[in-house]
Amino acid sequence: MMEFKGDKVDCNQAEEYIRRFIDYERFPGIPYASRGYELTHVEELLRCLSDPHLAGKTVHVAGTKGKGSTAAMIAQTLSTSGHKTGLYTSPHLHNLRERIRVDGNLISPSEFAALVTELKPYFEAVNASYEQGAKQPLTFFEALTVLAFVYFRKEETDFQVLEVGLGGRLDATNVAKPEVCVITPISLDHTQILGNSLGKIAYEKAGIIKHGCWVVLSPQPGGIASIIEDICRQRGASLVQVGRDVTWRRVSGDFQKQSFVVQGRMGTHHLTIPLLGDYQVENAATAVTTLEVLASLGLAISAEDIARGLSRVEWPGRFQILSHKPIVLVDSAHNNASMMRLVENIKAYFNYDKIFVIIGISCDKDIPGIVKELKFLSPQVIVTRSSHPRAASPLALAAEFAKWGINPRVTEAVAQALSQTLSMVEERDLICVTGSLFVVAEALDYAAEFQISKPKSLGGGVKGFLRQHIG
Repeated sequence: MMEFKGDKVDCNQAEEYIRRFIDYERFPGIPYASRGYELTHVEELLRCLSDPHLAGKTVHVAGTKGKGSTAAMIAQTLSTSGHKTGLYTSPHLHNLRERIRVDGNLISPSEFAALVTELKPYFEAVNASYEQGAKQPLTFFEALTVLAFVYFRKEETDFQVLEVGLGGRLDATNVAKPEVCVITPISLDHTQILGNSLGKIAYEKAGIIKHGCWVVLSPQPGGIASIIEDICRQRGASLVQVGRDVTWRRVSGDFQKQSFVVQGRMGTHHLTIPLLGDYQVENAATAVTTLEVLASLGLAISAEDIARGLSRVEWPGRFQILSHKPIVLVDSAHNNASMMRLVENIKAYFNYDKIFVIIGISCDKDIPGIVKELKFLSPQVIVTRSSHPRAASPLALAAEFAKWGINPRVTEAVAQALSQTLSMVEERDLICVTGSLFVVAEALDYAAEFQISKPKSLGGGVKGFLRQHIG
């Protein structure tokens, strides 16, 4: 491990230190795929720190799709209700500190650096034990999770809303003791780690369910609901199913917001969210159900708080419109199920002359399955790659599209793909940037380079900015 230089550690040094831990987000392959992996080393580390993960109430969110959006909705509403709330999510769009927030505010550079400095001896003690024969070293995600717990305790948060990083059963966040566990829609993803069937993946996700807690379950495909029901019975957990016990219907929407009604267990909610896509209404129904459960446990959360909180939620990079002439849409769909929903929503929301899809995919994803979903748009395709180490080769993506009679342009960077595409499109065309959050993040960075102050609305459009700034 690196030594800090000088008396004062800055945020860049702190991030560099954290990133020197084993980072399985950047490279495929997770250690708990091997036999015997467990969270004992994380629990022992937290015990040395006086159990910061137990300091506040916890909402724990797992699932394949929508868990970040759902966690953000729950956290925003808890903050709006007057409960100081920490939110821990992953991955991030631009900045590592985005993963750790209190009442919507990122942990500051100085606070991040100070906590890394404070925790460094504890982190290194764990890895010294590993070198002496312990089962597991501390990973990047585990170290960051511990840091988040310590930060939330320092901030004296009432709640911590935790998004699972991967799976659930052996995820570092699963050391918490939640009041409510939330499981959003499950689909096939990370099959080489979590299992090659929905049942196996559901078992891993359901690993967050603790004895006697409440469980909120989003609508699920196949027989997943019955699997979760069985696990809840075995663990004495109380289950509420969205779509059965709580229902919703969309009322209206435009390019800025959508309105809907949720028939909850405690009343009827007339709501508006500034997020697009029909799946976000489903996520909102799951968030409302969770908040009603917390209210039923005696916490001060009113129907008015729920309406205000959801109306203020922000979660960029998910079905986000950057421009209208031409339409520039970014969406972080990264597996078959989420790509299918993206295609459905593009058809439902937009009228356009031609559609251009800029896509980069991580190499550990089901590339043939994702490409198969996109063919239904009959798009012109520009394949690219993010700068992330897991990015698949654009040539490999091009070969997969060619199997469906689509011959894409090949580019080696998201900025290059956007620049080329914007030079070809007309005002009534649509550009969709998708395939991974890493690709979307680079598309947002590209837009920010032109000093666009409000990414949701680019006024005259990206093309106008290009003409203005680069001729």
